[in-house]
Amino acid sequence: MKPTHTAIAGLGVTEQGKVYGKTPLGFAVEAIRLALDDAGLEKNDLDGLLVNPGMSWGQAASMASFAVQQAMGIEDVTLSASVGLGGASAGAMIMQAALAIEAGMATTVACVFSDAPLRPPKASAETGKTGGTAGAYAHAGGLEAAYGMFGVNGRYALVARRHMHEYGTTQDQLGAIAVSQRAFAQGNPAAQFRGRPLTMEDYRASRWVAEPFHLLDCCLVSNGGVAVIVTSAERAHDLRRPPVHLRGMAQGHPGGDPLETLTSGAVTAGKVALEMAGLGLSDVQFCELYDCYTFTVLVTLEDYGFCKKGEGGPFVETGHTGPGGDLPVNTGGGQLSSFYMWGMTPIAEGVLQIRGDGGERQVARHDIGLVSGNGGILSTHSTLILARSAS
Repeated sequence: MKPTHTAIAGLGVTEQGKVYGKTPLGFAVEAIRLALDDAGLEKNDLDGLLVNPGMSWGQAASMASFAVQQAMGIEDVTLSASVGLGGASAGAMIMQAALAIEAGMATTVACVFSDAPLRPPKASAETGKTGGTAGAYAHAGGLEAAYGMFGVNGRYALVARRHMHEYGTTQDQLGAIAVSQRAFAQGNPAAQFRGRPLTMEDYRASRWVAEPFHLLDCCLVSNGGVAVIVTSAERAHDLRRPPVHLRGMAQGHPGGDPLETLTSGAVTAGKVALEMAGLGLSDVQFCELYDCYTFTVLVTLEDYGFCKKGEGGPFVETGHTGPGGDLPVNTGGGQLSSFYMWGMTPIAEGVLQIRGDGGERQVARHDIGLVSGNGGILSTHSTLILARSAS
């Protein structure tokens, strides 16, 4: 098993958060244009387009890559697909791009995620009106929903509660993740929560969403887009910005019931990606982990093997993953405090850190970074090993 000779050569991040007046397609096009400019390339240099359409794409999602191609006026594309593995899609797109380049099917591939689920606030006369109630969801969802177990929040909360029951994980240990990531966000100009520090007391006081999740255990919702340009490592060295080499990559989709296993696909994907890179866990200097919830970070750290199963709580509580820790995690604030672009959020921060473009939040050791993506209820997983050098 050998690493591919490919690299990320360009990164494009649009304005994030409560950004109105643009469509998901518009955000995708803007992000790709920014990534091309970052790399010093033109649109006609692209011969591959891979798109992970967010929830707001609707019926256009299945043909998202074609829509982007038409909107940008790109001809003669040899690789095109819409990818749907939830939060694991971004990593999966980059893997597909790298493998296609190695096989000679494409030379320069744009991978993009975009979404625009947020709408402008309604007029004051309509304030307070909603399109549904918990009671309505409960009626439609049957007995489980009637007892409050509906939607992603409730299902993840149930898995987190099981982890707490089995291993003694505490509420404040989940809070430690939220607090440390908010501290990192203070150094990120793009973070939605920059300028809003978080204390443990703030965390405890935030409202419940689905116990054991407070509001601050849950990721943001953002409008925007993020794109990367993948090309050969040789070509990347001749472009505008330092290449970010793809040393290892893998997917893991466990297929079991996470409530029973309390594990994610990181167990499989992490092992294979590190083997491909010829590295071990001790070589990883920082992590950018998918954080739809604080609990996702905790269980992913365990499943990669940074700590034993059941020891994620004490591991994060003692400061290993925060600013100044020996394993910085989600150094831009992550999806909890920076912005929520599914799996592209951790990838974008990983690229910035490897390049040394982290500004106030730049970690001192940034030769090797591990990036994860997670979809469903710990259902799909992708792992990338990013590096400053090809070997």
